[in-house]
Formats: sequence, C-alpha cells, structure tokens
Amino acid sequence: MSETNSTENAASPKKGGGSLTRGRHQARVRAVQALYQWDLNPIGPQALVREYFSGAHDMKKVDADYFQALVVGVIDGQDEIDACFTTHIQIELSLLDPIERSVLRLSSYELKHRLDVPKRVVINEGVEMAKSFGAEDGHKFVNGVLDKVARDLRVHEK
Repeated sequence: MSETNSTENAASPKKGGGSLTRGRHQARVRAVQALYQWDLNPIGPQALVREYFSGAHDMKKVDADYFQALVVGVIDGQDEIDACFTTHIQIELSLLDPIERSVLRLSSYELKHRLDVPKRVVINEGVEMAKSFGAEDGHKFVNGVLDKVARDLRVHEK
C-alpha cells in the first residue's frame, strides 16, 4: 500500500458505516503493541508483521495494509521518526516509557508520512492509546509532545 492511497477524513463519509475508521483504529492499536514488542525485543519489521498475522493476535477487524505500513514505516525510519519528537522531550529517549515511546513513534510517523490523515485524528488516536496502555498521566505528556510535532510537521493544517 502506498503512503497516500487511503482517505481517512472526518468530513468524508465513513466506508461501511465506519469500518474504515474502525479498521484504522484497530491497526493503530495493534501497531503500538507490535512496536512495544519490537522495542523490547527487536526483530525485522516483516517478521514482526508476519508474527501478528500468524494467528497469535486477533487481526480480524484490523486494516491489514495500514497496520503493515505503520509497523514497517516506523521501524525502517526509526531515526527520522525519533528526530520528529525528541527535540520536544526533556528526557533521554532510552528513559522514556516504552509505551509512550511507541505511541510517539507511531503518531509522529503518521504526522510526517500520512498526510491523508488529519492531524487531530493522529493526536486523538495517540492520546487514546496512551490512556489505554500507558502510565496514569502519560496521555498528557503524549498530547503535549504530539501537539508540538504537529505544529512542526503540519504547518499549514489547522
């Protein structure tokens, strides 16, 4: 799947009553889980994607192409993606909570490379994942960092 093939836009109708949006949300959730796993035990991105589709994880409602694009894109572009947000944190990257690091990587990737996804969607999804999986107030930190990253990367988007 190319980086700009899809059309996730709050103003456009949701395919199948929201199935595109739900599939993307599930892809992000699984991608954060995969990136967390990769952060703790690095393996190649294709091997990680295969593992997720091997039956060990419920991938039925996941937009498979989007999941793969996210996981491969973040891992292959890790240094570039990390550079998007490390200037906005006051802690060494290695000391950052691995869930927050995974969410920031995923969301920064989307802000940089998925211009078809509105920045408010990226930020909201990142904050929700930080609430679901992260430390008690980690979502506040993620929100603040992603807001700054969005201002850097999406200058012309309101």
